[in-house]
Amino acid sequence: MTNLAASLRQRVQQLKPDHPRLRSRDLATRLGVSELEVVSLDIGHHVTRLTGDWKSLLQGVKNVGRVMALTRNAHCVHERKGVYDNLKFYGGAHNMGVAVNPDIDLRFFMNEWTYGLAIEMDRGKYGILYGLQFYNAKGEAVHKIYTTPSSKVAAFKRLVELFTADEQEPIVLTDRSPAAATVALPDAQIDQVGFQQAWRNLEDTHDFFSMLKKYEVTRTQGLRMAPEGFTEKVPNEAVVQVLEAAAAGEVSIMCFVHSKGCIQIHTGPVQQLKTMGDWYNILDEAFNLHLDLSGVHETWVVKKPTKDGIVTSLELFDADGNLIVYFFGARKPGQVELEAWREIIAKVTQEAEADV
Repeated sequence: MTNLAASLRQRVQQLKPDHPRLRSRDLATRLGVSELEVVSLDIGHHVTRLTGDWKSLLQGVKNVGRVMALTRNAHCVHERKGVYDNLKFYGGAHNMGVAVNPDIDLRFFMNEWTYGLAIEMDRGKYGILYGLQFYNAKGEAVHKIYTTPSSKVAAFKRLVELFTADEQEPIVLTDRSPAAATVALPDAQIDQVGFQQAWRNLEDTHDFFSMLKKYEVTRTQGLRMAPEGFTEKVPNEAVVQVLEAAAAGEVSIMCFVHSKGCIQIHTGPVQQLKTMGDWYNILDEAFNLHLDLSGVHETWVVKKPTKDGIVTSLELFDADGNLIVYFFGARKPGQVELEAWREIIAKVTQEAEADV
């Protein structure tokens, strides 16, 4: 173990007695290091460093059976249970991939996948939890996979053995600086007429990001200068109202959460909703969402034209303009938007307008 790793271990050990419930991510934040570095201190004990082709590793997860996929950002955690299947990766500079299933539905951005760890967590009477954790070059978690009671543990262990690295030492990063924030162009420098016409001409929601990029517009900036009637800022409490209405009306939704290296999607109903302090939670058997309401700075209703008609989303942003989580009514290409979803969103916007 290097001197730097030994020093970090000592700092962690000094902090833990006063904060025994802090997770590795929170310990790292307090110590000014990355989550990867804190977790990797246990390499050789309950953590194994992995190496190799992450795409091949992910394709091997199918053999483990039903697992829990976890993707998070600073303010939202998305957990979905299912079987890793139907993975496909594409060539090119973007190095993207997808897993399209009714339960495990993911979009991979593999350029962000730098480090991999296998972990074992002793949960006492609940047994051993096995997991795979992946991090980018800054030590930020991009995606995690955990076993469930029905997982095939022997298959998990074989997968770990296949991808175990020769070097099994704690990881210490020299560069933990955050990625440079996107600097928005002044509104006056944006071709707003062209941008608004491009918005009206959209035919697929997947073209929205490329439209923003073409006109060099940040997402929240684009929402401000959208064509009239296509966006509306609503109170941040709207997310609670929308989810409770969806649960009460048994309206299936789509919920998207992304890290820098993965987008994770849930499609289906939501049922068990619960507030715990600042966190608003969906606690269903196959889908959990944990949303830190204190981190929500802006909430927008956004309408995008498609070949199938208008598609409406509820989008939540933090104070830096980062997208936290966004919701749609459940649909597939070729289907019109659920009328029940439109009614839920219409009620939110009507109440927002009435309060002005």
